[in-house]
Amino acid sequence: MIYGFSPIAGPDSRVLVLGSMPSVRSLAAGQYYAHPQNAFWTIMAQLFAWESGLDYATRTALLLRTRIALWDVLQAAERPGSLDSAIVAGSERANDFAAFFAVHPAIHSVFFNGTKAEALFQRHVVQQGALTAALCFHRLPSTSPAHAGRSRAEKLAAWQVLVNAVSGAGDQAQP
Repeated sequence: MIYGFSPIAGPDSRVLVLGSMPSVRSLAAGQYYAHPQNAFWTIMAQLFAWESGLDYATRTALLLRTRIALWDVLQAAERPGSLDSAIVAGSERANDFAAFFAVHPAIHSVFFNGTKAEALFQRHVVQQGALTAALCFHRLPSTSPAHAGRSRAEKLAAWQVLVNAVSGAGDQAQP
């Protein structure tokens, strides 16, 4: 069984970005999106005009200043390796989203970093009736290097919606 991280969130966070479960590399480093080929931090830097090459503490502080919270859908699961497809069905334990949203009432939008995160959230949170907040949901292309179906430029263009959500523009739910 592997266990994920605590959320990175501030009292004024407006949006939540959800992955599925940290990779082996991220778990070893104790950092979200630690694999050097994962585009998450590069995309954040480009979207919000941060310097590149910043250390993890600085990046997470900038994320909080930008009012973005970061977490994973799963608290724990069995998964050999790093691929989402290797998560052992039935082993998943979701994080406590009811408690999270109660403590972070300013969050109005949830962005899924890939299809698996969205599917896990639907199965373990929405279908279990664990949501009490009215939220907008958006699936974005995974920043993982395993998701090679889109270029980094295409991923960056898709992730641009995050800028509008943080500023309060474009808060419309997707079906």
